[in-house]
Amino acid sequence: MSPVTQRRESNGSFPTPFVELDRSAWSRLAKNHPLEITADDLTRLRGLDHPLDLREVQEVYLPLSRLLTFYCEAIAQLHGVTSDFLMERRQRTPFVIGVAGSVAVGKSTTSRILRELLSRWPSTPNVELVTTDGFLLPNAELRRRGLMHRKGFPESYDRRALLRFLSEVKGGRPEVSVPVYSHLSYDIVPGEKIVVRQPDVLIVEGLNVLGAPPVRPMGGTGMAVSDFFDFSVYVDARVSHIERWYVDRFLTLRATAFANPNAYFHRYAALSDDEAVATALTIWETINGPNLVENILPTRQRATLVIVKGEDHSVQKVRLRKL
Repeated sequence: MSPVTQRRESNGSFPTPFVELDRSAWSRLAKNHPLEITADDLTRLRGLDHPLDLREVQEVYLPLSRLLTFYCEAIAQLHGVTSDFLMERRQRTPFVIGVAGSVAVGKSTTSRILRELLSRWPSTPNVELVTTDGFLLPNAELRRRGLMHRKGFPESYDRRALLRFLSEVKGGRPEVSVPVYSHLSYDIVPGEKIVVRQPDVLIVEGLNVLGAPPVRPMGGTGMAVSDFFDFSVYVDARVSHIERWYVDRFLTLRATAFANPNAYFHRYAALSDDEAVATALTIWETINGPNLVENILPTRQRATLVIVKGEDHSVQKVRLRKL
């Protein structure tokens, strides 16, 4: 049975802008686009406490990476035709991919895998990855605004700086810098920057990258971060599953990153198992859970493609927006 026969409306009989393919149907697409991935590659790509095997990379992410190269080539042709029509000089413009999803859902791992696979295709050898963590307001500013307990919510980011960065990237600027965020210090690193130099593809990963544009006080809306995306991916799972993954990750961090005396969360390293679970649940219930339900989950329908994970973290199905 071909993948086409596996497609169905993802909301029963109601119309939907997505074509849905289950894991087995999607994986068949990989047979037409082989690419070698090794166990060493997998070790580098695997995220914290995220079970990921070669089979999943080959069956899910390989065909996705190939699809993305097709989109990239098509957009490049469209830009060329538009430049010719306007009688302008053709200018190289990076293909920008947004990757969104909750804390602990695995969007960082997804982004790393896509960067690795995309860089192996001949048409997209230069791929950069930027996270929106670098655009969080410094802790001092968050404290001044009374937002430390809202870190990760839309209002905790320097949205204007993020929009400026994306505008410069899409405008073809040769070099664009990004602030560096340290998960050890839980803050922006003063004076440190990452420089992006006109990549073929730029992946922008973050919690709120698919958020709707803000409504202006006098009416109308401003620019949305997603206005600069050529393609977007939302990594999805049941809220209850993500909550459990977050707690599991917290327990792992307690014994690893939090054990560093210089870590911002070093105070959690000495917690007992029960205390650590209770602390993680409190953080989830007061910060990450509400942010997911209020701000992140509602943006799912804005994505070009949705990766749906099951309870064991493996991808169960893929929803691709119809053109």
